[in-house]
Amino acid sequence: MTPSLLAKRLVALGLAFTLGTSPALACTGIGFTTKDGASISGRTAEFGVDLELNGLFIPRGQALTGTLPDGGKGLAYTGKYAALGTDAYGENAIIDGLNEKGLAAAAFYFPSFAGYASPEGDNKAKAVSPTQFVTWILTQFATLDEVKAGLKDVVIVPTTPKGWSAMPPMHYVVYDKSGKAITIEPIDGSFKVYDNPIGVLTNSPTFDWHLVNLSNYVNLSPFNAPTRDIDGSKFKSFSQGSGLRGLPGDFTSPSRFVRAAVFSATAIPSETPEQGVAQAFHILNQFDIPYGAVRSEDSGKMDAEWTLGTVVRDQENLVFYIRTYDNPNVRMISMKDQDLDGKEMIKFDIDTKYEMQDLSGAGTPF
Repeated sequence: MTPSLLAKRLVALGLAFTLGTSPALACTGIGFTTKDGASISGRTAEFGVDLELNGLFIPRGQALTGTLPDGGKGLAYTGKYAALGTDAYGENAIIDGLNEKGLAAAAFYFPSFAGYASPEGDNKAKAVSPTQFVTWILTQFATLDEVKAGLKDVVIVPTTPKGWSAMPPMHYVVYDKSGKAITIEPIDGSFKVYDNPIGVLTNSPTFDWHLVNLSNYVNLSPFNAPTRDIDGSKFKSFSQGSGLRGLPGDFTSPSRFVRAAVFSATAIPSETPEQGVAQAFHILNQFDIPYGAVRSEDSGKMDAEWTLGTVVRDQENLVFYIRTYDNPNVRMISMKDQDLDGKEMIKFDIDTKYEMQDLSGAGTPF
């Protein structure tokens, strides 16, 4: 590698870290299986602006179309499978969700590294926007092998979707019903596909960089550090958790990736999907950003990032769960309660009122 190329790479990497800690960029995804083999996956969604998230159900047989940067029509296709999840800014596109076959997929910010295809020539008929890619996956495929094989038939083009102030740079994670996962990264106009053995995704740099970085934390353990005998004197830890001493606690993408990998790997497997959903929310609590904890300032204006929503997907029972910053009550939408052959897409308002349960008068004398 030439010195100039090395310098460019280092500048790009430095920019990625800068962008990865600025508002509107932090997301953390996890996936695992329960003791009975159910696949549970989930993520947090952090932004510096409100994405106006809502639930969206897309039945089978819907005519769907990709969007070109100039607003023209790109890829035209028909949905094979029903899909359920969240949209952003009211667009008829799922950016995070699952389908009737138990396949789940989600979009994550990927600044400085996402490189989309040119919207010219043969690409026009294969084009979708960054926020339409998840919908294409969920409505077309049932397995990871099918997704991998189908990528030759689609390109992502630099379209700025409805409501977005700028074109969002994204990469993606896909989980199947067995709990296996892949990461898809659009780079230089084509797709890099990685098997994702740990089911974790955050943001920049690239997925393979994050896997290498995990080698810096092979010493971490859920078990407390043992007592040490040094020249006849015994030394022991002051408190619990000494096995995880050195776990990075900040909100940068590399640190969140490490924490997500460690917490997912060390979690004691749940017995059932229902218990797995609760466990996923507990793990994702570790990435919840309070408003004001992550901020930047430009020309005297302060921007802050916060956790807009936390999503958990039960890929066995086909249930989509979500809670939001202003309402920690968990809402759920079941695929089994929808008409999979319905004629119209269905929107769900998730901006519901927070209701606190009052137990003041419910005590029992004893």
